[in-house]
Amino acid sequence: MQLKNKLLISVAGSGKTTYLVRQALSVNDSVLITTYTEANEKEIRKKFYEFNGGIPANITIQTWFSFLLQHGAKPYQGSIYDGKINGLLLVNTASGINFKNKMGISIPFAEEKNFEEHYFSKSGKVYSDKLSKFVIRCNEKSAGIVVQRLSKIYKHFFVDEVQDLAGNDLEFLKLIFKTSMNTILVGDPRQVTYLTHHERLNSKYKDGNIKQYIIDKCSKYCAIDEETLRFSHRNNAEICNFSSKLFPYLEKSIPCECSECRSFPNDHSGIYIIKSSDVEKYKSKYNPVILRHQLAVAPEWNFGNCKGLGFDRILIYPTRPIIQYLKTGLLTKTVKEKGKIKEQNALDTAKFYVALTRARYSVAIVFDYTNDIFIDGINKYTIN
Repeated sequence: MQLKNKLLISVAGSGKTTYLVRQALSVNDSVLITTYTEANEKEIRKKFYEFNGGIPANITIQTWFSFLLQHGAKPYQGSIYDGKINGLLLVNTASGINFKNKMGISIPFAEEKNFEEHYFSKSGKVYSDKLSKFVIRCNEKSAGIVVQRLSKIYKHFFVDEVQDLAGNDLEFLKLIFKTSMNTILVGDPRQVTYLTHHERLNSKYKDGNIKQYIIDKCSKYCAIDEETLRFSHRNNAEICNFSSKLFPYLEKSIPCECSECRSFPNDHSGIYIIKSSDVEKYKSKYNPVILRHQLAVAPEWNFGNCKGLGFDRILIYPTRPIIQYLKTGLLTKTVKEKGKIKEQNALDTAKFYVALTRARYSVAIVFDYTNDIFIDGINKYTIN
């Protein structure tokens, strides 16, 4: 039996947003497209203007939180809450904290005893990390009317950058799968630079592990496609091979063979280490876009903010962990915490992956090497 819901696992530069836009343009029924960040929402709108000259009346585009507020929280909030929802409070850490215990651990207000404090700030704004949970509670108390109403409004439900969803977001997707809507999810598990929240529920499926969530909990409702968006239309073979090393447990990225993607002349390709004394001449010759981990000033970009963009060439100012990785190839390190030996990430792998894969042809990484030895795939740049 062919399932009506699909999760497409993508790689950088595979055209996942383009795929969703074309799928939406191919149907005449009502379509909702949602994504986590406002930047990606704007990118989706931009794609519609590129391909269609505008956004058809049957297609709605919203950020994830805006969608949950409009179609999940507000229509049926009366089933669980009599107050007024004064919007959303975006939080980066656990919200609704009651106190810290003697161990310094934050203890939240309990949902059962302190419902309002659990979900809302003092100004009446719902915490972003509790919004999907609130919507699920509304659906439970209204006998499923929340998702029933949604399925009457939209025939198709598309999610871009689905790897950013976590916790109760995944539980809400499960409810969507069981409706009559046709659902398409697209995402690159390597590009988890944001998370909607950090709750304990489904914590083993965070960091882009939505594929395993589908396998474990939704296999009867949703199919997984790892082939359609496996080919990068941006990165060349050197960049595909090198960036794939950061996620050895996932399928490797493969450069496409499209004539329109590979027909441009190129006299400089690959991954390079470049000394700071050579940077100005390199910039003059190749005009790379500058990427930094943070504190970038326009026209430079921070790693996290350049997701979705593509450039011919980039020049990266690396962090110390990145340099260590380039020397050792180790993605984790052993640390001692409270007397216990643990493994933790040696670098922010997702952001480094995003940075590397912005380039079509070449990546230069600034480091004043001497006799340093680097992992395979790296060349030492010399001025000709």
